[in-house]
Amino acid sequence: MIIGQQIYWIITILNIFLAMAIIFLERRNISSTWAWVMVLFFIPIVGFVLYLILGQKFKKRKFTKLLGITPSMIQDLVLEQRRQLHSGELDFAGPEVDHYADLITMNLTTDFSLFTSRNEVDIYTDGNKKFDALIADIEAAQHHIHLVYYIVRDDELGRRLMRALTKKAREGIEVRFLYDHIGSHSLPRKFFKEFHEAGGKEAAFFPSRIPFLNVKINFRNHRKLVVVDGHIGYIGGFNIGDEYLGLNKHFGKWRDTHLRIRGDAVLQMQAQFMMDWNIAVKDHQIAFDPLYYRTMPETHNKHIGIQVVASGPDSEFQEIKNSYIKMIYSAKQTVFLQTPYFVPDSSLLNALRTAALSGKDVRLMVPSKPDHFFVFWATQSYLEDLLSCGVKVYRYEAGFLHAKTLVVDGMVASVGTANLDIRSFKLNFEMNAFIYNRGVAEQLETIFYDDIKVSHLLTLEEYQRRPLFNRFRESISRLLSPIL
Repeated sequence: MIIGQQIYWIITILNIFLAMAIIFLERRNISSTWAWVMVLFFIPIVGFVLYLILGQKFKKRKFTKLLGITPSMIQDLVLEQRRQLHSGELDFAGPEVDHYADLITMNLTTDFSLFTSRNEVDIYTDGNKKFDALIADIEAAQHHIHLVYYIVRDDELGRRLMRALTKKAREGIEVRFLYDHIGSHSLPRKFFKEFHEAGGKEAAFFPSRIPFLNVKINFRNHRKLVVVDGHIGYIGGFNIGDEYLGLNKHFGKWRDTHLRIRGDAVLQMQAQFMMDWNIAVKDHQIAFDPLYYRTMPETHNKHIGIQVVASGPDSEFQEIKNSYIKMIYSAKQTVFLQTPYFVPDSSLLNALRTAALSGKDVRLMVPSKPDHFFVFWATQSYLEDLLSCGVKVYRYEAGFLHAKTLVVDGMVASVGTANLDIRSFKLNFEMNAFIYNRGVAEQLETIFYDDIKVSHLLTLEEYQRRPLFNRFRESISRLLSPIL
């Protein structure tokens, strides 16, 4: 009994000191602080372990190489674009884009996100078509191939892609493959054996110092980017695995959205890959050489305006979230969103509610089945906040919805890797393409309407009739949402 009491008091004292550190030293936001204090005191031992895994803050001083290293060429172009914006000289890609000059300015200012207009865009919603196109571009590569993916599986799709990359490496093409150490935790080393022997290079993002153990669930590279020869880029939600082809029996059809961009916007994607790669490797770093950047010819007749915006725990601002909010507040008619996880902070939630209460047609589409239970139930807990304000909420039922898209007024859109949750906005490294083009935005609207046909429109009355046990799970998950 005495030993038990001693252990109890030791744990209590440790929790008190840890809680004081969270409150007085780490200076988190209020909701996150209260969430961690509650976890520590209600589940003392488990709470301490969870804090070690989920609670550590990003120490920017340890990763100064991530900051302030935007290639000078991009910095010079951004500074010139800022000048042109203020003087009215900047030539937008279409008259409808003038309305979003302030959004473009914000991204130029906070993220050095270059605005480009000479671009072509293809939209993929099916994994088979996306990977067929990607492998075709890989097979046609002439100089280099750069890839970063959060999840890479050692399955048929993963091995098919690796065979294509290995073949190009044998031909003398520079191939670099960056994967996240947590997202791809099950990847065996033999996966890269032939690739290495052919001259390909791979690296893990933020691996653990302890072999086979990585408790750093935060600060993951959630980006899914490919750059081929500096002028073809892929960005969106598809990772590398058979489930993304709809071959997982539990999820069934995998509904995602991915872009193939050909044009000057790839310059920003290339710069971000190079910065990510250089922080992940000690040797074989990439120099910011002009050979890695190819702009479209002046005679190019496609005029799709794009900004590629990055955000992460190294950012001073939550650039992608702020861009979402600005787009929502700018809406005159419609706001269409698709996301697998909806765990918003108060600023995003208020933007959606305000738009709906102002008479805008606001629609949110989420999956009808979970892949992460806590996040799924946290998502359900926020739906009443939207339904009570007139937001139309759809549950996608034809498989699993993993798309991360926002379309406003059929004029401007965002497609990328960031979910509508706190983890994507603050804790993960993300990247989205913001597209200022009516044609592309209308294509994404059409896709949204097609998805409605296989979705269930949730009503407030139906939601309020949900079982008591569901309400309990939602309440617990919502309390933890600041740290999910």
